[in-house]
Amino acid sequence: MRTLVFDGVEIPEALLAQEVQNHPAPSAAEARAAAGHALAIRALLLQEGRNQGLAPVAEQDAQGREETPDEALVRAVLDNAVQVAPPTEAECRRVYDAEPGRFMTTPLSEASHILVEPRGTDEAAFDAAHAIARRLVGMLRDRQATFTELAHDWSDCPSSAAGGALGQLRPGDLAAEVEAALAALQPGEISEPVLSRFGWHVLRLERRIDPVRLPFEAVEPRIRRHLESRAWTAAAARYVADLAATARASGVALSIASDGEVREGCATLGDFLDAAGAAERLQPWLKAADPALAARLGEAAAAAGLSAETFVREAVAGFVAEADDERWTNLISTARDAEDPALACLATVLRSKLAPAKPAYTLIRRVAS
Repeated sequence: MRTLVFDGVEIPEALLAQEVQNHPAPSAAEARAAAGHALAIRALLLQEGRNQGLAPVAEQDAQGREETPDEALVRAVLDNAVQVAPPTEAECRRVYDAEPGRFMTTPLSEASHILVEPRGTDEAAFDAAHAIARRLVGMLRDRQATFTELAHDWSDCPSSAAGGALGQLRPGDLAAEVEAALAALQPGEISEPVLSRFGWHVLRLERRIDPVRLPFEAVEPRIRRHLESRAWTAAAARYVADLAATARASGVALSIASDGEVREGCATLGDFLDAAGAAERLQPWLKAADPALAARLGEAAAAAGLSAETFVREAVAGFVAEADDERWTNLISTARDAEDPALACLATVLRSKLAPAKPAYTLIRRVAS
């Protein structure tokens, strides 16, 4: 089973493929990276919770859904690690003053309508309904009847029982075309018939209530929650980034099984160096397995004035400091396929460090005159 490394965590490719579905992105590579990062962070947080011996009680959300044990453990880790100071009144007031348009009441309209539904789905039915709506508009403008009377007698909307009154309306409460026609009216004005998917509407705007700025005291709790949430999110992101950086620096700190269970990492370079004198055994092994690399190792160590073993250790330290997830993935693949994972991984590190220099070619040869 192929595995990949993200943030110091070894992840089965099959598990990554499942997680990708939760991370839509412009490209497949970006989706895989987001999925891998999410799985790695979850694993690191779960391991941190276990290391701390946390045993949180699962909580329920507003809909009565209960956390899983893993969700509860992740929450407990973040609750313990991330603490933010509550924002001051001055900080809240700065937000209030900087964004005056943000803290406004919702614009409202009060309106009435008469809905004339077509008595069929063909064009003739719509034309007949339109003709009725136009006649009603004429009657209203000529004051032959009141809006309440015509709504009661002609409207196919349940609001007919209230004389067509729709009450207070917020933006988005009505069909877009009806809302646009209402916005063009002045209080007391009657519209021309307006077509929507429901039929033809005759509208009257009763009054319009413009938005006003809310006082600071009314919105301070909302601003305070926003600032606290933003500060907590930033602090949590820093904490998680530090966890990931520590994991990457240690090699492969954790691995995730195909069933999602988090375990200690399969191996780290520190283990390889400490196991049975891997650095000391490397050069004799290389002379048999890869003589060319053994020769390059000896030459590079001599040029640096170091023993082969010290040179290897420094090469490994450089790899740990600089390796990205792709290089860790390649290293783990090497370890899995080798009889001696330690020696195979050290050889892989050396090959990347001691790669033969590319030959230089001269395109134009100058001939001395």
